[in-house]
Amino acid sequence: MSIRGGHGETPSTHVNAPLVAIVGRPNVGKSTLFNRLVGGRPALVHDTPHLTRDRRYGEADYFGAPLRLVDTGGLDPEAATEVIGAGIHRQAMVAIDEANALVLVVDGRAGISPIDRDLAKQLRATGKPVFLAINKIDHPTNDHLVHDFHELGLTAIYPVSASHGRGIDAMLEAVTGAVGSVRPPEAEDAAEPDPLFDELPDEPEAEDPAAANEPPAKLRVTFVGRPNAGKSSLTNRLLGEERSLVHHEAGTTTDPVDAEFSIGGRDYILVDTAGIRRKARIEADIERIAVSMAIGQIERADVVVLVIDADLGPAEQDARIAGKIEEAGRALVIALNKSDLVTGDEKKQKLRDLSEDTFHFLTWAPTTMISAQRGDGVDRLLDLVEKAAEQHRRRIPTAQLNRFFKEVIEEMPPPLHKGKAVRINYITQAVTKPPTFILWASSPEGLAPSYKRFISNRLREAYGFRGTPIRIFVKAKKDRHDLER
Repeated sequence: MSIRGGHGETPSTHVNAPLVAIVGRPNVGKSTLFNRLVGGRPALVHDTPHLTRDRRYGEADYFGAPLRLVDTGGLDPEAATEVIGAGIHRQAMVAIDEANALVLVVDGRAGISPIDRDLAKQLRATGKPVFLAINKIDHPTNDHLVHDFHELGLTAIYPVSASHGRGIDAMLEAVTGAVGSVRPPEAEDAAEPDPLFDELPDEPEAEDPAAANEPPAKLRVTFVGRPNAGKSSLTNRLLGEERSLVHHEAGTTTDPVDAEFSIGGRDYILVDTAGIRRKARIEADIERIAVSMAIGQIERADVVVLVIDADLGPAEQDARIAGKIEEAGRALVIALNKSDLVTGDEKKQKLRDLSEDTFHFLTWAPTTMISAQRGDGVDRLLDLVEKAAEQHRRRIPTAQLNRFFKEVIEEMPPPLHKGKAVRINYITQAVTKPPTFILWASSPEGLAPSYKRFISNRLREAYGFRGTPIRIFVKAKKDRHDLER
């Protein structure tokens, strides 16, 4: 999925882009979906209904096709009789009226409610394209829950997980197609170069200066981790002052703390966040909100530093946090803090083994030992952050990429699908942050996840991409030989 965008409390400046309204009853995940699509966390997400009261606008693009999005408050006929509820209802109705398409969000685990039925009927009556996003379908084992929702009378049905990103790509492709959102000419050119390997130029094409791998003016670096891992101590060590409160008791940081920092002619924004612990252990509402905001900072970051107490070693919760970072497509560096407490060869080896086991799915993420209290390894940490950010925004010219890919295909051709060879016409890099590649193939469904992992591994061997996730999508491209028959 390739989504890039911004957000604000007023409509987007991209006035010509189609507008998509996200609607539904309270607490089904509308704001979480909105945050996922605009690439940040402008809308507060909490278990309490009716937190979203006004219309919140954002903008995104799907492989260069622009969209405007509007998040609405939960629609509840009973609440609409109250002053606040009536205001929420009016705001949502305005969004529905002005939108080009509508996304009705329902809770897949909770099943159909009477409000869902009423909303589906009301949205169908508008005559606008309506897409049903059945949220909280986090795993294929829950796909059977989708069947009950066919009774709503909507044909464009998409099981999704707004919090994990599952199913969002398919839904966005359908939405952009229905509203006629198109790529600008330069995006079309970048997405579809000359179609066959033997028709590609021999020399790499010159990079567009506007698309050069330029570093941002200020690199946004966010520190996340479990409570009391040393995030605030690390922030203070870099700043040279107590900007964040440090205490042996966990949970002293609630709101994210932004601080500007410069060293060696390079400018940073350092973000210290609240400790993220398991939901079952979060009790107070204020801590729930603090954790929600900390997770939101992941999506706003250029690079995320996952800080771990090396004396305790990484745990399952650290793997969960790392998974959120990977899902968000952010660059990542793992910092094992309090390394001065890890003494002796046996304890160090145990820490190495535990780290490799916990983060076995993140072989691309560099890990370093530091001590925020003493300052050990902090300079190396910044070097790794810079290198990860550079790889995160790296773009490979299309001709160069396809010469490499031709060798990959010769080494291991795609497996047969239904007795027929899958022809991959070419590969192109669609966007950066994270590096996202599109394979144009004759049968996209024929490329198994294992083959995409093979391609991902070869890309890393050839070009590095150390410190950043990469994405690979497969799109349909009609085979020239089929057209000639």
